[in-house]
Amino acid sequence: MTAVLDAGALVGVDKRDRQVGALLRVFQREGVQVLTSAGVVAQVWRDGRRQADLARVLAGTDVLQLDEATARKVGEVLKVNRSDDIVDAHIALMTGPQDVVLTSDDIGIKALLRARRVRATVVHV
Repeated sequence: MTAVLDAGALVGVDKRDRQVGALLRVFQREGVQVLTSAGVVAQVWRDGRRQADLARVLAGTDVLQLDEATARKVGEVLKVNRSDDIVDAHIALMTGPQDVVLTSDDIGIKALLRARRVRATVVHV
């Protein structure tokens, strides 16, 4: 299992959301790999001097880049799903079966995962 963090989860970290913090502590204790997209980081990063909690979580998170090959796959997922949220599609692409996605856009992520035929757990945060 891998935990995939969408923007809502990282905003939760920044706002010291108890649910997000508890889930991240469980993932850390159980040795679960935590991933996010570089696009998600761009959506939430504003001022490192004021985002110490976010910086700490990102230090233990694998941040995946959107290279050309991945960008093409993102475009294909968006076409199938008839949507246009590049970052959410990247999150959906990095999510595998049995993974957990923490997001505030559970409807959008679930639709993208259905388009990929991936069964993952989506947690609204």
